[in-house]
Amino acid sequence: MNSEQNKFTANQYTKFWLPSLIGVLLFLVPISVGGKVTIGLGLLADGLQAILADYIPLIMTIILCLSAIGSLIVKLIDLQMVKNSPFLESLFNIPPLWIILRLIGAVFAILTLTKIGPEFIWSMATGGTVLYDLIPVLMVWFLFACLFMPLLLQFGLMDFIGTIVRKIMQPLFKLPGRSSIDALASWMGSGTVGVLLTTQQYQSGYYTKREAAVVATNFSIASIAFSLVIARFLSIDHMFVQFYITVVVAGVVAAIIVPRIPPLSLKKDTYYEATGKQINEDVPEGVSSFKWGVQKAVEKADQVKSYRGVIKSGVLNVMDIWFALIPLVMALGTIALIIAEKTPIFNYLSYPFIPFLQLLQIPEAQAAAPAMIVGFADMFLPAVVGSGIESELTRFVIGVMSLAQLIYMSEIGILLLKSKIPISFLQLFIIFLQRTIITLPVAALMAHLLFF
Repeated sequence: MNSEQNKFTANQYTKFWLPSLIGVLLFLVPISVGGKVTIGLGLLADGLQAILADYIPLIMTIILCLSAIGSLIVKLIDLQMVKNSPFLESLFNIPPLWIILRLIGAVFAILTLTKIGPEFIWSMATGGTVLYDLIPVLMVWFLFACLFMPLLLQFGLMDFIGTIVRKIMQPLFKLPGRSSIDALASWMGSGTVGVLLTTQQYQSGYYTKREAAVVATNFSIASIAFSLVIARFLSIDHMFVQFYITVVVAGVVAAIIVPRIPPLSLKKDTYYEATGKQINEDVPEGVSSFKWGVQKAVEKADQVKSYRGVIKSGVLNVMDIWFALIPLVMALGTIALIIAEKTPIFNYLSYPFIPFLQLLQIPEAQAAAPAMIVGFADMFLPAVVGSGIESELTRFVIGVMSLAQLIYMSEIGILLLKSKIPISFLQLFIIFLQRTIITLPVAALMAHLLFF
């Protein structure tokens, strides 16, 4: 094995460690700027968002309209240009349901931007939240995440870390070691970046159907930065350390239990058919995990023959997110918020949680119950519902739950439904309920201990 390693040149080693180091610095190293904890990628995203703040809603409305019109034209007219480009074909030649959703997204964006039509569509509690608060964040985060993601994926870092931490991830979570990178990218960056990472790893043959579904629904945890936003909104930021520790503990408990019960336990351990299995984290006898990890990493980095190809794939990923995902966020996110704000559906669904909360001795259980279920529409809604509750302990539990539930349709849910990972809307709702039922007692127990 040593002879294997010795045949690598200094340039080959540099090709592994230099891009990987830049990737780690951008995605995984927390930095504090002006009292706010973020990552390098977050600084770039926040900087661009600040510069373009006034123009992003208009820019994205134009992109949403182009996406909808392009899909309609390709469906109605046989264009040779689209047929000759696999990328344009996958971007615009889509099923009728997705075309309808793109059209709805474009219409919602136009109405929200111009404030024309029914106010329940464009108000700041519904369409306004999606177009002015959610989409600008997604636009800039996905721009930089897609462009720099290859630094984590293509230059050997996943192979190196995966080989080293496999002994922990496999028995505890039944996952390959590289899934730890997904979790870190989520914790330090954003949950959507984690899902994007998981989707790309699945399509590249590094996760089975079961592993991809497990990682996406259990490890795409909200970032530290977003957790701080939730804590501030609920006026519990003076207890942020205890708050975030509770989120992590609840998340780990759910990540151990949820993958071991249906529907996730019934997912097949087979790889994406178009790619097949590409992963091998097994370490040969007599070789240290570290040495073997370095060897696999350098071999992986050596496969990159053209930096132009890496940049091109990043740009195409950005286009795919902007033209295919964000229209769905606008359509489904607005619909979910309208249902949450204007109908009593979530109130009715939350009734079973009232006795559960009372059993756990959570004050103001009746007021807190809707917060347990509205998180399925959007992660920020539980905080909106809970902000008027007097009990600090109850606000603490609501904040923890909004982050620990993980599955919310305005962002993560849509990203998963659009991806190649085999998971349905009903399965996402079941996993959301499972995570709620499992993490609520953990959040309540730790809240009682901390507020005792």
